[in-house]
This record gives sequence, C-alpha cells and structure tokens, in this order.
Amino acid sequence: AHQHVKALFRFLAPAASFQTTVETPPPDSLVLLTNGRGGMARLGVDLGRVHSKYDCALAANFNENFPTDRHVFAKRVRVWLNADGFITALNAQNLVSIQPGPPAVWHFSAKVGDQRIVDIHLTADMLDGKNTTVLRFESIWRRREPVATGALNVSLTVRVDIEDRNFHGESHRNSGAEHHFSSSSSPLTDKSGFAFTPAPDRQLRVFSDSGFYHHQAEWSEKIPHPVEQSRGQVGAGDAYSPGWFELPLTKNKSVSVVLCADAVDPSPELVQEIALNRLVENKLALNRAKFPEEDSFGRQLALAARQFVVKRGSGKTVIAGYPWFLDWGRDSLIAARGLLAAGLVSDVTELLITFGRFVENGTMPNTIHGGDASNRDTSDAPLWFGVVCEEAAQLLSENLYELIVDTRGRSIADVLREIAVGYLRGTPNGIRMDAASGLIWSPSHFTWMDTNHPAGTPREGYPIEIQVLWIRLLRQLERLKVRSETEPWSDLAKRVEASLQKYFWLEKPGYFSDLLIGGPGRSAADATVDDALRSNFLLAISFGLVTGERAQRSVGAALRYLVVPGALRTLAPLPVTVPLAIYAHGKLINNPPEPYWPRYEGDEDTRRKPAYHNGTAWTWTFPIFCEALAHAWDFSPAAVAAAKSYLGSMENLLAEGCLGQIPEILDGDAPHQQRGCDAQAWGVT
Repeated sequence: AHQHVKALFRFLAPAASFQTTVETPPPDSLVLLTNGRGGMARLGVDLGRVHSKYDCALAANFNENFPTDRHVFAKRVRVWLNADGFITALNAQNLVSIQPGPPAVWHFSAKVGDQRIVDIHLTADMLDGKNTTVLRFESIWRRREPVATGALNVSLTVRVDIEDRNFHGESHRNSGAEHHFSSSSSPLTDKSGFAFTPAPDRQLRVFSDSGFYHHQAEWSEKIPHPVEQSRGQVGAGDAYSPGWFELPLTKNKSVSVVLCADAVDPSPELVQEIALNRLVENKLALNRAKFPEEDSFGRQLALAARQFVVKRGSGKTVIAGYPWFLDWGRDSLIAARGLLAAGLVSDVTELLITFGRFVENGTMPNTIHGGDASNRDTSDAPLWFGVVCEEAAQLLSENLYELIVDTRGRSIADVLREIAVGYLRGTPNGIRMDAASGLIWSPSHFTWMDTNHPAGTPREGYPIEIQVLWIRLLRQLERLKVRSETEPWSDLAKRVEASLQKYFWLEKPGYFSDLLIGGPGRSAADATVDDALRSNFLLAISFGLVTGERAQRSVGAALRYLVVPGALRTLAPLPVTVPLAIYAHGKLINNPPEPYWPRYEGDEDTRRKPAYHNGTAWTWTFPIFCEALAHAWDFSPAAVAAAKSYLGSMENLLAEGCLGQIPEILDGDAPHQQRGCDAQAWGVT
C-alpha cells in the first residue's frame, strides 16, 4: 500500500542572517534585558502580556557579589495612550516592529480616531550593575497623511503591577497579601511615583521624570501563566498595582519611568543617557568580536552572549540560562569557548581564575547556588576547563598558564595537573581511570545528560565525550611539559585514543557508541556497549580525533537521524538493543526498547525528564555537528559550505521565543517547538 506523507521542506541559504528590526513578531515572543549581576527583565513583545511566572519588568539580584535567586518585584507594565480622550492600549494590535536589542525598542502606531495616528517609541533597558529597569517613551513625528500628532493632547497612562516573591514562586491575592502590599506601598514625596518597602533590605521605587502619579490601587487576578500550565504547574498568578502614572507627551520629547530596587536611585543624567551608553557598549562589543557588518547573524550572537556574563566576586562567571538558571560549571565553560570567539577574552580569563579557584582534588562545581559550590556531580566540567585554557592561551599567550588562581599560590597549570592526577588516582566523588584502557569511568548522571529522580540518562560507565575531553587534556599537559604522575602524558593519550577506537566503534550501523555501560569497578573491556545513536561522539570528530571513513559514516548517521533545523536530537528515533528503562514513583514510564521521546511537555517527573535527553533536540551541540561535518571531509569547499548552511538554520530561532537569543531545547518531533530556557548561554555561544 502507498503511504502519503505531508511535510514542510526547508531550503538552506548559504549563510545565516538576522533582521535587527523584527516586523510582526510572534505575539508570544519576548525580549531579555540583563544587568551584569544576575538580575533580569523579560518583557512581552505584546506589552503587558505575560506567558510565564518568570516574565517580569524587574527581577532583582540583591547580592552584589555573586548570582543568587532572583526576586520578582515588577511583573509587568501596562500602558495606554490617551489622545484627546481616545484611549487605546499599547500592545500587539498596534505594534509595528521591535528591536530586541539591548536596548529593546518597541515602535507602536496607534489610531486615535478621525483618521489620526500617533507613533510611540518605547525603549527599555537595565542599568549595568544595578537592579534598575528604565522605560523611555517618546512621541515620534512622522510625515504621513493625515499628520495630526501636533494638534493632539497626548498622554500615557502607565500601571506597574508588582509582586514580592522568589522567581520560582507565584503571588496570590488573599487577606494577608492585601495587607502586605497596601501597608507597604506609599507615594514618594520627592518624585512622581511610589515606594514599596516590605523590608529594610528589600525595597522598590517606581517613579517618572515628569508627569503625575495617582495613588489608586488595583489588583489583577488570575493572570494566565500558559507555560507553567503546560507543565502541569500552577497556571496563573496575581499582581498588585499601587497606582497609575499620567505622563503628558509632547512632540519629539521623551518621558521615563524608572523601576529601581537599589539603595540609591540613579541620577537623572544616567537615566537620560542609558540608551546612548548601551549603544556605545554595543559598538565596542562588535569591534571586539570582529564580525563583518554583513554578518548580521554573528553580530547578534556577539551581543546576545554578553548578557550571560556576570560578576562573581572580583571575577566573572556565566549565567547558564534565563530565566531560571544561575551559574553552572559545565555550562559556563562550554559557553566560554564562544565568548572567546566574541572577543571577550578578558572576561574568559577572569572566568578561568574563578573556576580554577574552585578545583579541589580534580573536582569542580557542577552547580553554584549563590556561595554554595558543594555540588560536584560532574565528570565533564573539569575537562572542559582544560579545553578553554588551551583555546584562551592560543589567543593570549602561554603566560595564561602562569596566572595564580588562589591564595595557595596555585597557577592554572597547577590546576590542570591537579585535575589529571585526580582522575588518574580517583576523585572523592567517584570519577576514576580504568588502568587497562586508560578510559575514564563516570558515575551516574555526572555528564551533561544529567536528569535524575528519575534517571532518564544515567550514563554510568564510560561516556564517549569524557574520553575525548580526557585525551585533549593529556595532550595539553604533554605540550606544556607538566610533570607526569606515572607514564608520560603522551603515552597515556595514545592508549586512551586506541581504546576509544577499539571499544566504541560500531561497524554495522557505522557510528560510535555513546557509552560503555558498567557499574563501579567494571573495566571498559567488560562493559556493555550501548548502541543508542546519540550526538556525543561528534565531539571526537570536531576535535580531529576521528577522521576518514569512520568520521564520514558517523556524521552521515547524525545527519540522517539527529539533525533538526537549528538543533541536534539527543537520541535517534530508532530501536535499541540495550533497553533503557525509566522508572518514576516505582512505575515504568517509557518503552525501554524504543526510548525516543518526541516532545518535551507535561509533568516534570513522568514526561519532561524522560524526554530531556532522549530525543529532545539541543542547540548547544548543533555547532559541534557543523564542525564535525567540515572535519570529516577535510574542510573541502563543499563540506565547509554545507556546514555553514546547516549552521544558518539556527537563524529562525533568533526571530521567535526570546528575540535575539537562542533557546535551550526544541521538541525532537516537528514542528520542533522551542522549550526550556528561551535564552541559553551555551546555545548562543
């Protein structure tokens, strides 16, 4: 019988591009603003509309030294245009275009009766290093017929809906909440605006530089949170507005509304100059990145990457993803490779010093929660540290290895040796080297495929990318002539490389195994070879460890089963001979012989975790595929052109979801909807 299949074809351009001004953006898209210390604003393109509890006009980080959980103070901003009594909301219905920035710029064109039109530009940004969001409104004179702006009495009505919560929670109106918000809110005496002062160390002031403030409270109840509802979580929240602003607008003049959670309000001069200062910073960033003007895709990624670099003490770290992640070891270091390409060499140097300081007995933090770096469940973060050191030194000099990271006098070279020796001897958290093969054994959920409770991809044993990173570290130590522990680093590297080819290659399907499965104490020779087709072996090809026919066959398998537009599936939709059983709450929740999961949605434990690394497509691995494609065919012109075209398929991701950013993940199945963090550091970089 004939089977009829209906599908969309996507034809790839020779190179990617990005329109800095997005016309008719998707109504559920948003823009991200950050402050260089972990705070954020996430404003809907459809101004005033909220899609998630993480959407906000101001989420502050109260710790000046390092990223901590953000505190949502302002949920949203609602704006109405009043032209001679004709009132219309500024929202998606009259939005002409938006520039995601930063700064983000909305262009509204509102009909106000009698064939009259008023154009309003809204520019939004956060002050660098401050928990402050600035909104600037401007009435723009445009020559059009009919032009009646000058004859109108135009003003804006602005309401800021506030909350007082951790960014993972929700606000709900009840008698306690009513008392809390009403008793803590009062008009400002020296400015037009209000103060919300629930605690001495937790205060918000919202004010304008002109116009009037009316202290008339209003609750908004059951504001939909469709993103959380789709995940089986609380699907709505409430917010409180202490009053409203009346802001007269005159032709070609601006008025600003400031949301400030800092101890001291910004000066009027700083508020006025925020857009100009940001444009100067952007120009410097693009000059550092050295992307040509015609490379609009690369230039946007360079600007987007800067939003993840934040302060940690006297150094720098990287926010893994907005809206909910803080800094992670693995994510920060993988992202650092792209930050180097974006010209942020000094920031990456500070990052290496920061994370070098955290290294103990060969281990490094998996996650850092504020000042707590005790979670060291990672076998790849220390090895990625080595890769970034090597690539940073290529841009700077070998003097990088002499930089001191802590008060004990350890240098970066010392830290690299400590990592290698820790893996050789065995680390306190269970990482060890198999003596016979030289391969590294990793405990369960210690790689980037780290879902647990339930364990969707435990990968206990010998994961392939860990071996690739291990070889890279050993070769680096040999080149630096760092004192070896037992055998020369180069001899060990050769032995590991031979073991990789011997134990991981699957001749019949034509690709490398993702994992040699084995519990503690099991050797690589006695481990079970997993035949699931995953994306991790591509790192071996992109690093040049695998070449020739094996590289080409492996890339071909990835191209056929793993590639989706702009991302790479974590698991091919194929049966496996080594079943992967996933249990939640004592019950089997998947089909072990066919573990591919097509969509990342629904309940976390029973639906999203099983999907996270078992079919869900990730953006961060996609450039590795493109690099592997070029490597596999020895950088022939055709291979390089194909790799660039495939990489260009990411361009659509910049124009939906969080505009100008790359999301964390997509559904493995069409239409490959964006999921997870809508702005992910290692996806951008």
